[in-house]
Amino acid sequence: MALNLRQKQMSLIVRMLNLNQPSNRGGGISSDTAVAAEEVYKILIMDAFCLGILSPLIHVNDLRKHGITLFFPIDKSRQTVPDVPAIYFVRPTPENVDRIAADADRGLYESFHLNFSASLPRPLLETLAFKTLEKDAVHRISKIHDQYLEFVTLEDTLFSLAQPKAYVQINDPSAGDREIEEIVEKIVSGLFCVLSTLGVVPVIRCARGGPAEMVASALDSRIRDHLVIKNNLFSESGVLASSFQRPLLCIFDRNFELAVGIQHDWSYRPLVHDVLGMKLNRVTMPAEKAAAKSYELDVSDSFWDSNSWSPFQKVAEEIETQLSKYKQDVDEVNKRTGGKDGVEFDGTDLIGNTKHLMNAVNSLPELTERKKMIDKHTNIATVLLGEIKERSLDGYCTLENDLLTKGSVDKSQLLSLLKGKGTKVDKIRLAITYLLSLETTPQSEVEPIEAALRESDVDTCAFQYVKKIKSLNASLAASASSASRSNIVDWAEKLYGQSISAVTAGMKNLLSGGRQLALTRTVEALMEGKPNPEVDSYLVFDPRAPRSGSGAQLRGPFKEAIVFMIGGGNYVEYRSLMELAQRSQPVKHVIYGTTEVLNGAEFIEQLTELGQKMGLGSSGMGPSQ
Repeated sequence: MALNLRQKQMSLIVRMLNLNQPSNRGGGISSDTAVAAEEVYKILIMDAFCLGILSPLIHVNDLRKHGITLFFPIDKSRQTVPDVPAIYFVRPTPENVDRIAADADRGLYESFHLNFSASLPRPLLETLAFKTLEKDAVHRISKIHDQYLEFVTLEDTLFSLAQPKAYVQINDPSAGDREIEEIVEKIVSGLFCVLSTLGVVPVIRCARGGPAEMVASALDSRIRDHLVIKNNLFSESGVLASSFQRPLLCIFDRNFELAVGIQHDWSYRPLVHDVLGMKLNRVTMPAEKAAAKSYELDVSDSFWDSNSWSPFQKVAEEIETQLSKYKQDVDEVNKRTGGKDGVEFDGTDLIGNTKHLMNAVNSLPELTERKKMIDKHTNIATVLLGEIKERSLDGYCTLENDLLTKGSVDKSQLLSLLKGKGTKVDKIRLAITYLLSLETTPQSEVEPIEAALRESDVDTCAFQYVKKIKSLNASLAASASSASRSNIVDWAEKLYGQSISAVTAGMKNLLSGGRQLALTRTVEALMEGKPNPEVDSYLVFDPRAPRSGSGAQLRGPFKEAIVFMIGGGNYVEYRSLMELAQRSQPVKHVIYGTTEVLNGAEFIEQLTELGQKMGLGSSGMGPSQ
């Protein structure tokens, strides 16, 4: 059983768009209701979050195939559309419930099919019932469904809970127990949605202490409580319930491997995400005068699918190759039809015999699509190249790679880059990567770096925050062997748990063994399930086992894993895990998920905010500058 999250979520959304009629195996609706459903035209109402869920999965044209003629945001004023059913797909919030009740009161639509992205809490259900009864509008509410779809699937094996600033919320020194419990509950709710969509009850592994254990423990309890229900969300997968095919869920905290979220990368996909800010598989090109162009980058783009993990220079070469091949094919068509060599193929000069003419006409759509794809990636690569030259991004990538693999670089080269080209965020990212590569942080080593940052007028809050983590880590390590623990160490352990020591420990082996990340190596060890000093201390939670059971009998080997990163993930980790899955014999299946997908600049913003909350570093200089 391959866990295809995108396919599973898509089938549930298609079912929802067809008024929750049962789907057949082909992905459509059952034959009994097919004719009726085809004749039903519907309106789709969404909030911003649920629009984000749909965006990477389904295009506007695809909505029309399912009878959706119009779609509106729930928070905008809308006119009455009589005799048409409305499908609501929204989060279960008090604001959305109030708007639905108001819409029903006004009789905006013939019937209301309510779909909540997660479970609708009982108090909100009662509020909805009370308000619709009070306004005599309850008859308009046709059905209410909890869809458990509160996550964004970007690819078959990549998802995000779209929970911004989770890293700040979890690591905020001023956060109380209640705030921490709230963010943990949000993460657990999102993960529960993912697991129920997949229909699997995993064996959960995590390191002791910190946010990872909090989430794992709460998720274990949530699944246990749900499994008591007779017809639960996992009952359809009963055949797999107790078999060895159950997947492993590995939960990590971002501090486990901090540098991966900060470093520059030379591959096409991370570069596009980093430089152009790709969101929901869409990138908007910078434009000064003309209207900004927006491109979709997903599996429907064959060039992106084949080349997005290649180094940038290889991508540039491949664009040239594709362009040359396109021109050859155009020339070939022109020759066969009597057109002129080198003329853009637009179908206007087609002459010659009927056979060649028909072949040329048939090849026109394919050639046109190829040209559009080549133009798209030429435009993207041109903008990237401009940024690479202007910011010397190749220099940053090379230097950071040396730091993470060799542990040292030429200090003069480092200082030269910090004082030279690059944005302020580029410089702070390099400085933090250097800081994390040091086993110890003597002031004599750090002072020249701080001076270079000040000279370039860079906000050092993020740098000082990471430096503080490292000093707390040293304190924690020193006091671990003694019986007494100081207050600051108690505070540090409460805040960071296991992760604080991993900040540096993970760095030493960060890219050892052929650029394999510490995260990937740990996941591989957990999936193998053999005795291993790196993971033997990891906790095991099995929601299907008795609470008193240890779960040791379920330690592997596992063919499938879901790896979840609390506090922000990135494409570098995603690539590393996909490479692990492919090189394994037999091939393993790994899904990567995170609270949000962050590029280096966005992660630096969160580190800066934490530095400011702790009163560290300089202030007044935004990280985006």
